[in-house]
Amino acid sequence: MRNSKTLARIRNHQTVRMCCLGHYIPFYVKHAAHCGFDCIWLDLEHRNWSERDVQALLTQSHLHDIDIMVRPATIEKTGLYRYLEDGAAGLMIPHVNTAERAQSLVQAVKYPPLGDRGLDGAGLDADYYLSETGAFIKHANHETFLVVQIETPQAVQNADEIAAVAGVDGIFIGPGDLGLRLNLDPSNLPLESAIEHVASACQRHGKAWGMPVGTPELLKKRQNQGGQLLNHGGEFGAIMTMLQTCGAAFADSAEEPRP
Repeated sequence: MRNSKTLARIRNHQTVRMCCLGHYIPFYVKHAAHCGFDCIWLDLEHRNWSERDVQALLTQSHLHDIDIMVRPATIEKTGLYRYLEDGAAGLMIPHVNTAERAQSLVQAVKYPPLGDRGLDGAGLDADYYLSETGAFIKHANHETFLVVQIETPQAVQNADEIAAVAGVDGIFIGPGDLGLRLNLDPSNLPLESAIEHVASACQRHGKAWGMPVGTPELLKKRQNQGGQLLNHGGEFGAIMTMLQTCGAAFADSAEEPRP
């Protein structure tokens, strides 16, 4: 059984160094760990993955001692805790609009007395039956985490109640979905005000919060607001930047056409 680097950073009031991955790139796990990241956000919501590919990357995360936080394509109870059994350090659930939904997720992914997760013990998380059951249950509740996403005006309005739910370890703002929906109605809060509202709710209830940050300047800004779950970097940005740089190099060194 391994301890969560994400939870260790949260408990020490430090920034969780997170990057994202949406495609099956096994070496990415090793390189993220080597570069000092604590957690990889694995996106299954918007990308198509086979179960075996997810399992392979989760195994890599244990080999290289880095958390993987899975954003699943389902909220079905057994489907959620199967990712934990396969080795995910945590789950991030999109579009959680109410405290009732957050509580139902706690029930799905935490063992009693916090929740109602089913017990097997044959997964990677329990060392394939080699861990004593009582110690494993205590460890799982303490070292796996549940993050819920706030992505709608309704969720912003309910942020205080959502943050108050025991068993929710963090809140992650989705600025794309949230900004899209806020802009549909001029009576809604501006996006920056909505972020401040969520941050204040998390502070009141002692919960970590965060969001994607695209630049070093935004990273520093969200840190100053108390954000800890901050994603900076991923394979899309890295590949796009590399291709633009290499394409520009070819353009700059283009030979004159031969006669």
